[in-house]
Amino acid sequence: MRSDANIAGPMTDPVPGPRTESMGADVSRETPPPMDDTPIGRAAQLAVEALGRAGEGLPRPEQTRVIVVANQKGGVGKTTTTVNLAASLALHGARVLVIDLDPQGNASTALGIDHHADVPSIYDVLVESKPLAEVVQPVVDVEGLFCAPATIDLAGAEIELVSLVARESRLQRAIQAYEQPLDYILIDCPPSLGLLTVNALVAGAEVLIPIQCEYYALEGLGQLLRNVDLVRGHLNPALHVSTILLTMYDGRTRLASQVAEEVRNHFGDEVLRTSIPRSVRISEAPSYGQTVLTYDPGSSGALSYLEAAREIALKGIGVSYDASQAHIGAQKDQSMVEGIQ
Repeated sequence: MRSDANIAGPMTDPVPGPRTESMGADVSRETPPPMDDTPIGRAAQLAVEALGRAGEGLPRPEQTRVIVVANQKGGVGKTTTTVNLAASLALHGARVLVIDLDPQGNASTALGIDHHADVPSIYDVLVESKPLAEVVQPVVDVEGLFCAPATIDLAGAEIELVSLVARESRLQRAIQAYEQPLDYILIDCPPSLGLLTVNALVAGAEVLIPIQCEYYALEGLGQLLRNVDLVRGHLNPALHVSTILLTMYDGRTRLASQVAEEVRNHFGDEVLRTSIPRSVRISEAPSYGQTVLTYDPGSSGALSYLEAAREIALKGIGVSYDASQAHIGAQKDQSMVEGIQ
């Protein structure tokens, strides 16, 4: 059960200044210090600041940014990153569509979207050429967020696509025919490099790779990067790796900091300054059909995804991210919030 303390603002006295009660000739008692001097109060204040900044909005891209979230390694946080970044961007005022290309349908589940076998899904778009607009559903909890769900039928799409004309570009054509205005499209890929992932890479311009801060973090990335190069050379000249996001970061371990340093040395400016901490709240949220942004807005995971979304949005319009000016999302704040959960 969530605690409302995580989303409430700091408690304040209706009368400014300390209140004094007479306890005799020389005895007085002041009210307790404001709540924001306590660990819970600081967490609540951070949540209020986070949601307040989300409501401010961010500069909108001139054209729709199609971002492919991919990593052939499983368990690195692809789906978690897709849905929480999408919710964060929507909370910042953008119109965002999540396309669930994973047959498991975990992104659809996390967004509270029904995706049983009879629901119109992205499978119908890819294999049956159904218009994308006919399968897109709004996400109830987050205004401006939409989802094209995946059903179990998608498990057979890899085989069925083989015999179809222009099999690599069917998703691209469906997106181009979609007439509703969007600022971002985030595509959640399966943990493989088959035709579904190739369709995503042909449809998108940017690749976002989540990398967990654990041993073997970079293993297997070579093949993904080679595939990106192949698609860029033959099918989609605009494709490039724009963003690397460090996930499952545990500041208490030396391994996490070593992996983070190695990734930053390898990829340079493509790595976001904001990293996503290992968080129980992030793991719990999908079981309630929610993102961590609505499940627990004051958690370290929610704050980090909000800041990561801000950083992605600013990078997209060529504005450098100034970490020194960020009130939340920097590792100091993450560590503080982690320490009081």
